[in-house]
Amino acid sequence: MKVKEVMMRTPASCTAETNLGAAVELLWVRNCGILPIVNAEQKVVGVVTDRDICIALGTRSRLPGEISVQEVASGKVYACKPEEDIRAALETMARAKVRRLPVINNDGKLEGILSMDDVVLNSEKRMSAKSTELSHDDIVETLKKVYRPELPQLVQYESAA
Repeated sequence: MKVKEVMMRTPASCTAETNLGAAVELLWVRNCGILPIVNAEQKVVGVVTDRDICIALGTRSRLPGEISVQEVASGKVYACKPEEDIRAALETMARAKVRRLPVINNDGKLEGILSMDDVVLNSEKRMSAKSTELSHDDIVETLKKVYRPELPQLVQYESAA
């Protein structure tokens, strides 16, 4: 199964200059939890999530209209391609501990969003059509990796005894 078979093709997006008030309205109206940040050429340059916005608004003494998306956006963009196998996209989600990926073409332009919701909703239909497609176990294992907390590395000291 390819990402393009499952992804949402009409994603909401914003620019780096979009203020948080406008971003929240987009999230609400479009019923989504992530906004890819695109430049003038529609290339993805970042992402902002509902969580990023919530934390920013709770930790700054500024109005939403005074804070740009660029100020609170996640620094690293994890993405996938439309032709990519869905399992490869799930591996990216597991490694990055994210539930949503912008889908970008070879030019870096936004083509859609792949979310765990999309994968789950499409897995049952695909399972009945072909036994070699994505299994429910694949999805559960990915979610476990996404949700598993990363424990800090413990420093071990040698005793002088």
